[in-house]
Amino acid sequence: MANKVLCFGEVLWDAFGDEKKPGGAPMNVARHLRQQGIDAQMTSRIGADASGDELVAFLTCTGLHSNLIQRDEELPTCEVTVQLDEQNQAAYIIPQPVSWDNVQADAAMIAAAKQADAIVFGSLACREYNTRAALHTLLDESHNLRVFDVNLRPPHYELTTIEALAARSQVIKMNEEEAVMLIGGSHDDLRGKLIEFQKTYHNQTIIVTRGAEGALVWHDGRFYEHAGQQVQVVDTVGAGDSFLATFVAGLLAGQTDIQKLLNKACAVGAYVTTQRGANPAYPEGLI
Repeated sequence: MANKVLCFGEVLWDAFGDEKKPGGAPMNVARHLRQQGIDAQMTSRIGADASGDELVAFLTCTGLHSNLIQRDEELPTCEVTVQLDEQNQAAYIIPQPVSWDNVQADAAMIAAAKQADAIVFGSLACREYNTRAALHTLLDESHNLRVFDVNLRPPHYELTTIEALAARSQVIKMNEEEAVMLIGGSHDDLRGKLIEFQKTYHNQTIIVTRGAEGALVWHDGRFYEHAGQQVQVVDTVGAGDSFLATFVAGLLAGQTDIQKLLNKACAVGAYVTTQRGANPAYPEGLI
């Protein structure tokens, strides 16, 4: 039977100038998990508006629409403005409040959390109390692998929220800038910072992505590193999400060769940066 993963958080539109594409880190992770044979479900809340209707149509086509996608009669569907710099690195302008700030932990959502082998969640959707409380309810009710995707978009986070989620996670992923910002501590080198972080939060796996320079992983007392792959970058949207999906899929499959899994995750993330948007279809043989 295929592993089940529940991805919790924001679904939205990423607007690139006159073009917009469905996005949101948890949904991107869910779509990449599905490309890798995982039964991924998405739970979120979108507005009862035309933009939300378009998202429902898209989620239906991708198999991610269900009764776990709530509709909000007052708050709008989120549309994020994506700005790319000279190196094609993305910056985001995120409105507030929006529909996914008001997720409610209903019976269907709790049942899905109990049945899942893993829950993937991020920090962005936890900026408001209601959605944050809903996530903690799901974590209280479930006993599965908890995967925390740190996604710091200033000013949309509070350190106390990040610390509380980190303490409830077996797996945590962040980029290098986020790691330096969050971990602090007395060590100047990143490995020392990760050891200090793990002693505080007792995570099984800590992943730090480094863009073109690959990634560093601490897992069960050992470090693993990948130097990255040289590719022609179109944009970086979704690269970290595809990396995380690949890593989670490997863990759920019982992959014990963490270096091999890291290499694979970096390869998938690198491919995504060569394509426009967060969810390109994989070419044959990529996985």
